[in-house]
Amino acid sequence: MITIRVYGILVNDNHQILVSDELIRGMYITKFCGGGLEEGEGTRDCLKREFLEEMNLKVEVGEHIYTTDYYQPSAFKAGDQILSIYYKVKPIEAITTPLRSKPFDFDKAQLELYKSRKEIETFRFVSLQDFDENCMTLPIDKIVAKIIRQNYNLLSLIN
Repeated sequence: MITIRVYGILVNDNHQILVSDELIRGMYITKFCGGGLEEGEGTRDCLKREFLEEMNLKVEVGEHIYTTDYYQPSAFKAGDQILSIYYKVKPIEAITTPLRSKPFDFDKAQLELYKSRKEIETFRFVSLQDFDENCMTLPIDKIVAKIIRQNYNLLSLIN
């Protein structure tokens, strides 16, 4: 089975890139924000929904950055393949979701929720000066981090 995932690259006015720190079934993962495409949904609509669900944030979806062009097995479902699509995103309102300053800085309520859901997430910004593929956990995200560092004027991601 092929699972389609859609992610957004959000850079703020302070030249920082948004990442999601997640604890999923015992695995600590730093990734770009986004998630799974639902049946009957377009990729851009998926990304808007994911940001709204995860961060209560309305975003404008911009330029396409990358789509997986090789076979990537799922890290969570044996035998499944992942196809990931990445876009620039821009918030169209202020970010009100709590942002953390260090990785995996979950609060007590989140850790309590993890006991039943087995998934929690928190968000933080990483300075573009410090951002590279080593900041990311998942193989496709590492490729996108390299693309951002090598092929894009990082400041152009803001606009």
